[in-house]
Amino acid sequence: MKRKTYTARCQRSGDWWAISVPGLRGVHTQARRLEKAEAMVRDAIALFLDVASDSFDVRIEPVLPRDLQGKVGRARKVRDEAEVLQREAAIASAEVAADLVQTAHLTVRDAGRVLGLSHQRITQLLKAASGKGKGSHGRGIRVAGAGRSQGDRSA
Repeated sequence: MKRKTYTARCQRSGDWWAISVPGLRGVHTQARRLEKAEAMVRDAIALFLDVASDSFDVRIEPVLPRDLQGKVGRARKVRDEAEVLQREAAIASAEVAADLVQTAHLTVRDAGRVLGLSHQRITQLLKAASGKGKGSHGRGIRVAGAGRSQGDRSA
């Protein structure tokens, strides 16, 4: 069975966040800081419905002036786009680092110099590409050509 999700609308009221749950008339609470809102609203909903506080999900929705909401949305969008580009850059760097070291036989330091990265970062990229990186837990960067011998470039 799918868990019910309640949206908690949080609006500034002086030094506090006034919190209401539109789906549950009469459920209101408050919190000094937004980070405390979920715990406060979770307790209020659990008390109101007489259920366990971990039996449902809560989505916090800060209510901001329209101009600020737009700016927040834009900042989040740009940050998300930057994260995608960062992942793409890491993959591209790992692929070319592997080629520079394995195919062109450059040292890790020289490969770093060519790519404008530290030799330590090149080592990290090579380890991640081979799946042997510390803490990679199998989530290393997949690199085409990594781990193949010099003569075997077939896909």
